[in-house]
Amino acid sequence: MGSMERTVVRCAEGHVFSTASFPLAQLGAGRIGPARLIRCPRCARLRHAVPVELERR
Repeated sequence: MGSMERTVVRCAEGHVFSTASFPLAQLGAGRIGPARLIRCPRCARLRHAVPVELERR
């Protein structure tokens, strides 16, 4: 894998996957929160997704 950082996300259906692109969308002057609309590879639909906090052991 190259220098592109991947983000682990969870879709609204609960599927966890990683994505190379997780755009930080903005609405006007303020951000609309951490959720983004992204195509889930498991359910193959556009779903709201949020970043997943990974446990460090």
